Amino acid sequence: MGVDFDRCPCIDTNDDGAEASGDMTTGDCESRGASADLARIKRMIPHRYPFLLIDRVEQIHSHDRAIGIKNVTANEPHFEGHFPEEPLMPGVLIVEAMAQTAGVLVVHSLDKEGEGLLVYFMTIDKTRFRRKVAPGDVLELHVSITRGRGKVFRFRGEGRVSGTVVAEAEFSAMIIDQSDSRRGAGPA
Repeated sequence: MGVDFDRCPCIDTNDDGAEASGDMTTGDCESRGASADLARIKRMIPHRYPFLLIDRVEQIHSHDRAIGIKNVTANEPHFEGHFPEEPLMPGVLIVEAMAQTAGVLVVHSLDKEGEGLLVYFMTIDKTRFRRKVAPGDVLELHVSITRGRGKVFRFRGEGRVSGTVVAEAEFSAMIIDQSDSRRGAGPA
């Protein structure tokens, strides 16, 4: 699977390559970007409750960046034990939410919605947790593609609450078809 970074599926073009006028139902990548509500996210990545950690994705700019939104609520199962007296969203779940945002970004960029792609972590580097994330916070997950070749992508992510960076990480992932995964392809 090759990635065409010069072609954005969000922008309709005429035969001569000029941008076409008319309805752009998936968004205008040059301005506001595309978006994904919960139903669309579920068509793009296989995660489900309680492990689906993003509520929507905004400003999806194909082959570039996106912002995942996580509304942190007190009734999430990890808060029962982390920590009962002072609930704190585990850092590993913040990084996982970044990865889920990255998965939506890649599936959108490749125009493969509903085609059963999986995004597997390969590396997690330069991870820092700066501030706590607690119930009531709206966690913004700013993710950008720093490199993409074939099935392997590298990302940079930042978690932000009210504009303040709470976490950051660099990570890479492999994109595979679910049917390949069942045959034993992909990382362990």
